[in-house]
Amino acid sequence: MHEGPSSHLCELAEGRLDTATGQRSVFALRDISPGEVIAVFGGSIVDAAQLAALGPGVGNYTIQVDEELYLVSTSDGPGDWINHACDPNAGFRGQITLVAMRSIARGEEICFDYAMADGSPYDEFACGCGSLRCRGRVTGDDWKDTRLWARYAGYFSAYLARRIAMLEAAREEFRSAAPRRMVRRVAGRPRA
Repeated sequence: MHEGPSSHLCELAEGRLDTATGQRSVFALRDISPGEVIAVFGGSIVDAAQLAALGPGVGNYTIQVDEELYLVSTSDGPGDWINHACDPNAGFRGQITLVAMRSIARGEEICFDYAMADGSPYDEFACGCGSLRCRGRVTGDDWKDTRLWARYAGYFSAYLARRIAMLEAAREEFRSAAPRRMVRRVAGRPRA
């Protein structure tokens, strides 16, 4: 094992620091094909109570990996600098691996929508991504937006994909039960 950043950024990308703004970002060093691995997040697993005890600011280098479980980067590095965007080019394969969702051009900033990983309000903020799809605010409830389910299908963190599948199944059960409820109500009406 080596000393260094907790998260791994693959050689196809690099982290950059804008010295004027202090903003950290990750950019493609070459064209990246859909499905290529960009980063693998690392660190220490903590529960919700432990995360809260770590204090403000720790959410900047944290992702939720399961129900009430969070991966906190223990040593900041370029793999942790992948920003949020409401129109992302990267998404999750599993819980900690970030892959290209579409072709990413050399020099393009690599971003993912935090709605793909965050299902609780530990790191909410005003969004300034500038996308035409910008929601204006990033929250722990963004994953509930059904428009994102289709747009990001196959790219949600595994635990959120399970939540979404349960909600979709419940919606389908409700829809299929609706005609039966209507028949019972109509049948139960008194005759004139």
